[in-house]
Amino acid sequence: MSKIIKQLRPDVIRKTAKRCRERGVVIPTFAQLRDPSLIPPTTRAKLKRVGLWDVNPLNLFRITWKNDVRTGGYGGVNCLEIPPAITGVKARVIGLVGSYFPTGAHKVGAAFGCLVPRLVSGEFDPEVHKAAWPSTGNFCRGGAFDCALLGCTSIAILPEQMSRERFEWLKEIGATIIATPGCESNVKEIYDKCWELKRDPANVIFNQFEEFGNPVFHYNVTGPAIEEVFAGLCDDGLRAAAFISATGSAGTIAAGDFLKVKHPHLKIVATEALQCPTLLQNGFGAHRIEGIGDKHVPWVHNVRNTDAVAAIDDEDCMRLVRLFNEPAGRKHLASLGVTTKQLKQLPLVGISGVCNLLAAIKTAKYYDLDERDVIFTVFTDSMELYGSRLNELHAEHGAYREKDAIADFAGPLAHQSIDYFKELSFAERKAIHNLKYYTWVEQQGKAVEELNAQWAPDYWRELFEGEVAHFDRLITAFNAQVKR
Repeated sequence: MSKIIKQLRPDVIRKTAKRCRERGVVIPTFAQLRDPSLIPPTTRAKLKRVGLWDVNPLNLFRITWKNDVRTGGYGGVNCLEIPPAITGVKARVIGLVGSYFPTGAHKVGAAFGCLVPRLVSGEFDPEVHKAAWPSTGNFCRGGAFDCALLGCTSIAILPEQMSRERFEWLKEIGATIIATPGCESNVKEIYDKCWELKRDPANVIFNQFEEFGNPVFHYNVTGPAIEEVFAGLCDDGLRAAAFISATGSAGTIAAGDFLKVKHPHLKIVATEALQCPTLLQNGFGAHRIEGIGDKHVPWVHNVRNTDAVAAIDDEDCMRLVRLFNEPAGRKHLASLGVTTKQLKQLPLVGISGVCNLLAAIKTAKYYDLDERDVIFTVFTDSMELYGSRLNELHAEHGAYREKDAIADFAGPLAHQSIDYFKELSFAERKAIHNLKYYTWVEQQGKAVEELNAQWAPDYWRELFEGEVAHFDRLITAFNAQVKR
């Protein structure tokens, strides 16, 4: 029995399958997104004629970490190792690169994990329903893209202060846009708008903070991708030491749950903005690290499995964005031994990716990690989505000069310390878990019985490992109807 899919509606499934047949839509299984070698050769051949961001149903098969953007096919896991000349630590720091997903961000996978199970079960009827995507940026973009491929109507809900590029792209793809008050950390205002939309039963809210399809995708696709990278390092002496993830919606951090099954001693480190230290200090505030909403603990976060919290100053992130992308910054990094190839790859790290990188540095220093240790993280998107932010920084601070580069390397990188880093005791994890009550039971109508059930490890294991098999059976059966 599925905890996520509550009913099957054969009449809606038949209608939606016919609709997909007419649009040429075939839906990939989670197994295929995890391992694209399972995708039929005919589909792989067609993909080579389709652009990564094209609104073409075939791009559903590109919701994977293994897109080869040079050939249009598939390859190894897209990842980037940040050299010691930048990190200043002995441990190896490797991040999966989200830029090579359609839309330029990995959130398109989380949206897939939320929408597709509802679609193939008939719970979501594209002839009747509209898909609402509450988000601080990339999730609503991913949801709008998935809807465009699947022929569904989308509503994007995001704070008005998010980057201009997000709003422009959403308008281009045809999403209805609702801009809520505030910035990155104003998640409550997004929830309030969702309650308004719920008054109309035609609006189906895919809230990434409570939709388990979000972490199910990352446990079953992102986690195995990281494990594959680790296995490919070809060194039996290496240790998978830590996984770093900004908490955000608590989807990506579920990849750490997968890794911890394989490597029980691995540390899962949750990252957040120092200006809004919700997990660290029950704090609140506004910040500029786009993509990591705050002021609450997501319903889908397996808090018991989180070993530590690292809070990162958003000013450090913005300074490194300039260091990594301005000519004077690159010149200084080159003088320190960063190669030309490495410099060209730095724009693959967006603002939240910089945040994750700094948390990895803190983690390496806190645990005294050495050359045998590998720290994994995710560079969720690239600077391609934040060109306007660079322009704003230039307007605010002026031209970026050599002295700025020297200061920005010496401060945020070389002298990144272990302050605002907390290793969580059992009692501290339970205290963070209990914070869910105020958002989800009091405000959002969840049952306290399920909140209590979430403290048991079996709750999450059954959810992450059992649901995906159910989803793939539904997708396979749905595709069979499409092909009739």
